[in-house]
Amino acid sequence: MPTPPPPSGSSFVDADIAAEHVTIGPVTLARMTLGEAVARLLERVAARRKTRVAFANAHCLLLAMDDPRVADTLSRFLVLNDGTGAEIGARLLTGTGFPNNLNGTDFVPALLAAAPAGTRLYLFGARPEVVARAATVFGEAHPQITVCGHRDGYFAPEETDDIVAGINAAQPDILLVAMGNPKQEQWIDAVSDRLDVPLALGVGALFDFTAGAVVRAPRAFRVVGMEWVFRFLQEPRRLGKRYTLGVVRYLWKIGRLWLAARFARA
Repeated sequence: MPTPPPPSGSSFVDADIAAEHVTIGPVTLARMTLGEAVARLLERVAARRKTRVAFANAHCLLLAMDDPRVADTLSRFLVLNDGTGAEIGARLLTGTGFPNNLNGTDFVPALLAAAPAGTRLYLFGARPEVVARAATVFGEAHPQITVCGHRDGYFAPEETDDIVAGINAAQPDILLVAMGNPKQEQWIDAVSDRLDVPLALGVGALFDFTAGAVVRAPRAFRVVGMEWVFRFLQEPRRLGKRYTLGVVRYLWKIGRLWLAARFARA
């Protein structure tokens, strides 16, 4: 069924990026194919039009449902669907899922592969050795792009101005920020007016996967939408609450939204 347009406050979710949208709780997500999303974002990079991208999985969507400040931050991002949780939400609330799973771990390499020669990339976040290794891997995998700088994600608040100045001095076209949800989106949002970068993406654990610091799920898990199970088995103590209680709470909230929509139509 047709989906409503994004709310007026969603300055980066405009019609020239995505014609269709899905609303899950307080979050508006673009409904796009991988090819469409890559093409639209690279068009905006070429035009130097500022765009901020977030990838919303069940955890991110639950954070936005729980905290209006997170939802407000995401309203200024182009939000792409990440994983099974977003797919379930879209199918229950609109009857139609997403054409592709646009998780950042697969999306960013596709974006870099399609980027024209000379595109400049900056990496910010993760541990020093992890971001340095990820920068090397990206440079080797995508020789047409220039990795123009990187910095780890351990800093004091008073260092923010220097970090922004350093990023701007490197003149990147694309900035990847890896701090986890919602910290990375909040940081991008807070410094957006000062960042002279057309495209900034919050990429979560991407640097850890790219650097080999965290093993990604085998393809068989990813194809059936069960990558989260593999991650839970890898880090049960850190991710246990997110992938047990968090999943139950997310499904409960989605179920309530579905019931509310049905009663509204009755």
